[in-house]
Amino acid sequence: MRSRSMRWWSTANLFSNLGTWMQLTVQNLLVLQLTGSAAMTGLSLSVQAAPGLLVGLLGGAAVDAWPRKLTAAVSQAVLGTMAFTTAALVSFHMLSVPALMVMAAVTGLVATVDGPATSLLGNDLVPESDVPSAIALGSVVHSVGRLAGTALAGITIAVVGEAGAYVVNGLSFLFVSAVIPFLRPVARERKAAPTPPRGRAADEPRMALREGLAFFMGRRRLVALMVITAVSAVLGRNYALTLATLVTGPLHGGPAAYGVVSTVLAIGGTAGAVLAGRLRRPSVRLVAVLAAAGGLLQMVAGCAPLLLMLLVVVVPMAIVESISDTAATTILQTDPPPHMRGRVLGVWNSVSTGWGLAGPPALGLLIQVAGARGALVAGGLIIAAVIGAGALAHGRLQRVSPAPVREAFATAS
Repeated sequence: MRSRSMRWWSTANLFSNLGTWMQLTVQNLLVLQLTGSAAMTGLSLSVQAAPGLLVGLLGGAAVDAWPRKLTAAVSQAVLGTMAFTTAALVSFHMLSVPALMVMAAVTGLVATVDGPATSLLGNDLVPESDVPSAIALGSVVHSVGRLAGTALAGITIAVVGEAGAYVVNGLSFLFVSAVIPFLRPVARERKAAPTPPRGRAADEPRMALREGLAFFMGRRRLVALMVITAVSAVLGRNYALTLATLVTGPLHGGPAAYGVVSTVLAIGGTAGAVLAGRLRRPSVRLVAVLAAAGGLLQMVAGCAPLLLMLLVVVVPMAIVESISDTAATTILQTDPPPHMRGRVLGVWNSVSTGWGLAGPPALGLLIQVAGARGALVAGGLIIAAVIGAGALAHGRLQRVSPAPVREAFATAS
């Protein structure tokens, strides 16, 4: 927050997050009003997430190739235009389910560029040593925006209606676009991207995609980070399924009780993001330890006999998860060379969208078979076991590898 540009950027992002979460809540309500189907509501969310799976790599390559400030400003303006268009369709009673699905798909497509561009632009506003703190600040802004934006959705609908909520979100995007030209990135020595051979201009987009994927898969620490995060995300982070089922089932609570649990999770996550701002050089080992600790805490939560005991366990769960997420994001955004960071985030966007779409159905099946308590305990056990097995395999590789290779591997980890 010492940086004037970062203060403006964080303020703009807060307004944008408020509007985004408010619009997402209104979008779900609109689909329910139009169809009366919860399945269609879930489908609209999947349609919006699908572009991240299909063209996330292309979006990341675009961020590496285009000027970052211009890319972020244009993508925010396009997202604002989509919000205004939806508001107009609602106002003139022209909104249909197919139209809403198209709007959701286009929004998701633009987000494949906007996500990496805005993330990396925020890092450019502070010295390299403060990047972890900047990422943690972004996590705090995101958490506050999610909480307040969801709460403001009902108030906004009551005051200005659904169309008004979309207009408010559109204005929040335009505010970000208006702020971006005045931001002043910190001057850094940047290594230029390798120049492709002559005569290969037509193949540059394809080569950029291959290079990004090859770099990611050839970087052991990034692959390890992907495995740790994937297992944790599928079996340990879907609290909307596991904790909701636990609270409303074995603990005999209702929606209000789950609301309390969700609030405590959000508060713990915000506190964890603040603590994560102290990180300077997070490692994959730290992420692994935190993920394993989260799995063990999840097992304790699954065995909690009372709601009060669950609330006590939920706080450290949320803190550990938030610090782990911030550390992982810091590694993703600082480990690759500057000219590869957009493509690395593009790869990450694609694979994380994949487990984001596949995870809830798989976890739902586990809950159906093992129950809420069994799913929490089994999920936590699997997370700890996978991380433990990875640590053993890493140690074995260090023992059998020649000294130079072992030294390079240790540096990468």
